[in-house]
Amino acid sequence: METPRWAVRLRRANGDIVGTGILLSPDRVLTCAHVVDSANGPITAEFVGAAAPDVPSVPARVDEGAYVQEDRDLDGDPGGDLALLELERPRPAADAVRLHRLSSRREVRMYGFPRGHNGGIWFRALAVGGCGRDGQVQLAPTVPGEVAGPGFSGAGVADGTTGEVFGMVLTRHPDGHCFMAPAETIVRHLPQVQAFTVGPTAVDDRLRSTGDDVSADLLDEPFAQRLAEWLRDDGRQVKISVVGPDDRARAATLRRAVSLADRERPAAAAAPRSSWGPPATVPSIGGYDLAVDAAGLECAEIAGRIAGRLGLPPCPEGSVSAVLRAARSTLDLVVVGVDEAVDPPDLLDLLEVLRAGGSRLLLVFRTAGVPYLRAREELVVRPARERRARLVERLEEVTGPLARALHQRRAEVLPHGLRSVDAYLVAAHAALADLTRLPDDPARLPDLARYERLAERAVAGLSAYAERLDLLRERCDELGGRLRGYRVLHQHAAQGVEDPAVDALYLRAHALLQTRPCDVREAEAAVAAYTHRVDGTDASARDRGGAPR
Repeated sequence: METPRWAVRLRRANGDIVGTGILLSPDRVLTCAHVVDSANGPITAEFVGAAAPDVPSVPARVDEGAYVQEDRDLDGDPGGDLALLELERPRPAADAVRLHRLSSRREVRMYGFPRGHNGGIWFRALAVGGCGRDGQVQLAPTVPGEVAGPGFSGAGVADGTTGEVFGMVLTRHPDGHCFMAPAETIVRHLPQVQAFTVGPTAVDDRLRSTGDDVSADLLDEPFAQRLAEWLRDDGRQVKISVVGPDDRARAATLRRAVSLADRERPAAAAAPRSSWGPPATVPSIGGYDLAVDAAGLECAEIAGRIAGRLGLPPCPEGSVSAVLRAARSTLDLVVVGVDEAVDPPDLLDLLEVLRAGGSRLLLVFRTAGVPYLRAREELVVRPARERRARLVERLEEVTGPLARALHQRRAEVLPHGLRSVDAYLVAAHAALADLTRLPDDPARLPDLARYERLAERAVAGLSAYAERLDLLRERCDELGGRLRGYRVLHQHAAQGVEDPAVDALYLRAHALLQTRPCDVREAEAAVAAYTHRVDGTDASARDRGGAPR
């Protein structure tokens, strides 16, 4: 967590900090185009992590042909916003860093120069996956207050465990989220950066579209739409398809989807939008982290590629599954020709490890044979059955213990000022009925993600409602204690002399507090009337030097 030598503080001529940069080579610094624009003149690059008594500073200018201004497509999705600066004097080669091609969902840290931290600071975040059509990745802060504000634009985004830099911060959203461009997106916009980027590309060349794939006759539109939905994350963790060896249309459609979703070299990058085909068949760029053609490959080779994409260190042969099982990162993986691998059973075991760890899988088989049937049962049917069972258990908790606890609380206090939560209970009962009457066939199951969100909303809503009722119950108990205390004080002050008016106020407050459900509002008013009267009556008696009348 020390100050990285590759972190560059960028200043404009008047001394104001305008952003951050990443030293990619002795004389090249990567940053955002809007940082360059905001400088509105000469830029000075400062190297705060350098091993020197003073912070070295070097004039910088935009490298010719290495400036891509931010623009927005027809849907309003941003893209670009990248620039490469050339330093007037080179820095030590050991201070530079390489960009790594890594999966896009992981814990990260980023080093920038926000206001109040001119010397730089690390912030932590979670890369939650792709967004928009430019292959950008959303970063969500994991620590309150660690929000990447002005001064973080151009900051390097590093893996939280290994420290490998795999992206750059672009912009910040008002809700605290910010966005990064991963290495592949940067390379697509600035081909010059490829020289400073390491790691294999995300896509096997055999899975890229060819010139023969552009024919409209080779587009299987329903299949293309299903692929696009999964690549846009439709909530299904595992999708399994069969593309026969002689099915040219499906094979071309699959290659089209993989190519369109590639961050680094999307098939649509150089083509007008109108040529992409029906909009529903066009996936988002960055819909997967790795696409592998398994034909002729051993499981160990595929596992090594997955581990590399996750940024895991090399592991001894035979221990890859254990390493992947313990990995904190996940990925969206496309494997084509699962049944054409050298050892399909071993590959299916590996894919199960990934599924159990939270990775998303798009698996393509050549035939509906034994490997396909096993994958369908173990990766789709059984998990769906277990997922539904967990969901049913959760909904039964909502309609059972949580509902009963809620009714018990409502029997004790009136829910003044609280919005009714009966709608949650009705929805939970309806969802439970839907889930228990349907068969186990995943194809006939409803959208489980929707029911899971409903269940969690119901749990959160009922729990919050119960907490508010508990506060009302505590207030009721507090009022009872206050009433008893004032009763004792008044009896002591009165020295046995009765006061029917005060006693009537006490009896009313006492009755309201004993009534179930208790109307806390009325009880508060009644207790306040009693204590106010006692305070006034007893004070008068003290002024007269005797008992109250």
